[in-house]
Amino acid sequence: MTTTTSKRPSPARARLIDTATRLFYAEGIHSVGVDRVIAEAEVTRATLYKQFGGKENLVLAYLHNEDENLRAMFVAAGASVTDPEGLLDAVVEGIAADIRLRHTRGCPFINAAAEYPDAEGAVRRLIDEHREWFRGTLQSVAETAELERPAEVAASLVLLRDAALVGGYLDGEERVAPAFERTARAVIDAHRPL
Repeated sequence: MTTTTSKRPSPARARLIDTATRLFYAEGIHSVGVDRVIAEAEVTRATLYKQFGGKENLVLAYLHNEDENLRAMFVAAGASVTDPEGLLDAVVEGIAADIRLRHTRGCPFINAAAEYPDAEGAVRRLIDEHREWFRGTLQSVAETAELERPAEVAASLVLLRDAALVGGYLDGEERVAPAFERTARAVIDAHRPL
């Protein structure tokens, strides 16, 4: 995703995105009305409509923010780890940490997709773009580590992450995060060259 501007968002815009992120993730997008977002962000209705034009654009901003945060985590991991094996470990550990600490109510993209079934709509297109980036990034990490069939590795890790984020919410991170780590490492080990 490309950002159209590099300037910092206004404080009101940032509060709206932060509030929407908290509420939409915790309670669901359709169950949270704009009046509640406006009240908790302490802005006027005119400010919300000036910044976003309506709820769907606020939803897109929320998901775009989630996407940017995940991309930033990958950039930080890539900057701090130089060897391919270390990067594989950092990816697995980062996903496990996400299950434990950040996304404790499932994947925000899967949650949003469940509420927006129109595959051609703007929300679903953004979700698809995010997932393609995520899958492509994992494939690149697998290629750099010289794993066999890196596209299969990436597809498996995406599937495992999806399941782990949902499972972490339903069954608890203490059960799911270690299972994710074990299974992800088994997938990686199964694709190492002989």
